[in-house]
Amino acid sequence: MNYFNQQTERLKFRKLTREDIPVWTSFFVNNDRLRFLGIDLSNKPETHATEWIEKQLERYETEGLGHLAIELKETSEFIGVGGIIPRELENKNEFEIAYSLLPKFWNNGYGTELAKKMTKYGFENIKPERFVSIIDKENSDSINVALKNGMKVLFETQYLGMNVEVYGIYNE
Repeated sequence: MNYFNQQTERLKFRKLTREDIPVWTSFFVNNDRLRFLGIDLSNKPETHATEWIEKQLERYETEGLGHLAIELKETSEFIGVGGIIPRELENKNEFEIAYSLLPKFWNNGYGTELAKKMTKYGFENIKPERFVSIIDKENSDSINVALKNGMKVLFETQYLGMNVEVYGIYNE
C-alpha cells in the first residue's frame, strides 16, 4: 500500500503541496490550541503554514513519511494534516502518529479515524516496536484520540518547551 495515497471510510490522504499553504494558514488564525504545538506564537500564520508544509515536502524526500493532507472523501475538502512522523525522543528514534485538524472539523471523530488508519498502516508496512503520540498534558482532545487509538501513557517529559505525556501502542 502506498503511504501517500490512503483512505478510510470518510477520509482520503495525499501528499501536501505548496498549493495547500493558503488553506493551512487558516489553522493558525484564532486557534486557542496553538499553545499545544510548541511553536513561536509571534510568527505570522502564513509563516507557520509555509514552514510546516515545506518541512513535510522535505520529509517526503528524506524519510518517505510525514504529514499528509486530510480531505473529506465525499467533497475533497481539506480538513487538516496528519500521518506518521519520524522523531527523536529521549535519545531514541520513534515514529509518531500526529495530526492537526482545522478547528471547524474538531469533535467529529476524524482524528481518531486518521490515527487508527496510520497505526494500522505503520504496523503492517513500517513494523516498528511501537508508535507514540507526544501530547501536551492539557490537550484533552488529543489525549482522547490517543486513548481511542489504543495508546497508554508511557512516560512524561519536556518536548519543544512543553510538559508532555508520551502515549504509545506496541505492535502485537
